[in-house]
Amino acid sequence: MSDLKLGDIKKKTSALFENVREQVPLIHQITNYVTVGDCANVTLAIGASPVMADDLAETEDIAAISSALVLNMGTLNERTIASMLASGKRANALGIPVIFDPVGAGASGLRNKTAKKILEQVDISILRGNLSEISFLAGQKASTRGVDVSAADAENDGTAIAQNTARQYRCVTAITGAVDIVSDGERTIAIKNGHPMLSKVTGTGCMTTALTAAFAAVSEDYLAAAVSGITAMGVAGEIAFEKAGDRGTGSFRIALMDAVSMLNSELIEARAKVEEA
Repeated sequence: MSDLKLGDIKKKTSALFENVREQVPLIHQITNYVTVGDCANVTLAIGASPVMADDLAETEDIAAISSALVLNMGTLNERTIASMLASGKRANALGIPVIFDPVGAGASGLRNKTAKKILEQVDISILRGNLSEISFLAGQKASTRGVDVSAADAENDGTAIAQNTARQYRCVTAITGAVDIVSDGERTIAIKNGHPMLSKVTGTGCMTTALTAAFAAVSEDYLAAAVSGITAMGVAGEIAFEKAGDRGTGSFRIALMDAVSMLNSELIEARAKVEEA
């Protein structure tokens, strides 16, 4: 359980930004080829260092020298499944945090089987997904629409699902959406930063997972790390819209990366909208 107190959330979250830039942690990411470049660049923008190694011949070695590991099911295939399991087990053996993004869980038999294998064979530090994906993993009724959240799942109680999933898998669970919910099963935090245009750019969820991993690499408080990563994307989305939202999604995407690179503790303390859920 996190020792994060509500009154200290902004302060602790903002402090982690400085930790990332001081330590420059190596973040090993087995992610999807649609967003791999964006995930690498957003990792650099926040101050960490990315390595995108997914071949089974080297993935365990890379996991061993990294400070955090991301497992992302976005463009799933049998080759990367084996690499995810092997690197996850190596990370567990070395006490390296594992951040799991179960993209599209509930959409196909392969994704469902893979998510189950990962959750059974790897100890997850942070589970981050949308409401449909996490609802499915929680055993709730879910109508996953490809890799996107389904409108049919909007009635699901995100707070309860995050809390129950965190207890079930003994990890921090983060459900991102219009209001983001982060829970370790005991403490639950709501984050109200962000902008709807974030949903119009491919990969913002994957990038949020990458940011979360950067913070998990420099803190043993994974609730604080998840809050930090999600708040970073939300605040950056707001700033990007202010700068370029009227010029369309292409300009917004570039402004988003710029905004992440310019984030600092003062901006986060001033703009973070976090509260007890």
